[in-house]
Amino acid sequence: MNVYARARRALVIALIAAPALAAPPAPPAALPAADWMAIREVIGDQLAALRAGDGATALTFATPGIRVQFGTPENFLRMVRDGYAPLLSARHTAFLDGAVIDGATLQPLRLVLPDDTVQVALYRMQRQPDGRWRIAGCVLAPSTVQAT
Repeated sequence: MNVYARARRALVIALIAAPALAAPPAPPAALPAADWMAIREVIGDQLAALRAGDGATALTFATPGIRVQFGTPENFLRMVRDGYAPLLSARHTAFLDGAVIDGATLQPLRLVLPDDTVQVALYRMQRQPDGRWRIAGCVLAPSTVQAT
């Protein structure tokens, strides 16, 4: 077999074998279990403070930008009561699997309301320079799941 034929054969083998040898695509950015536990603790502690009417404590679990935006614990509590009442009235809550999507850390929380409707609170979390997780925002959305 001449040199040209051997080179061509090696190239064909390489092209056939390359997909099998290639590394699998990298999974999306993930967080260790300890981070998810810390995130859930922050959300749970803020919910407890909100339900107790303790705006000052509830505000400590928010990012600095959120704290500046609302200024006072009273303003923060008013905003939650007016725009996020399901967080306060839910008769049952359950954390769903969180995800990191396009660099954003998202933690969903299922809310079962007194009338058995279900909503999902989608928390956007942000790690602070000191390593702590803080709430950077929350959106409420209806769910297709029905409570029993």
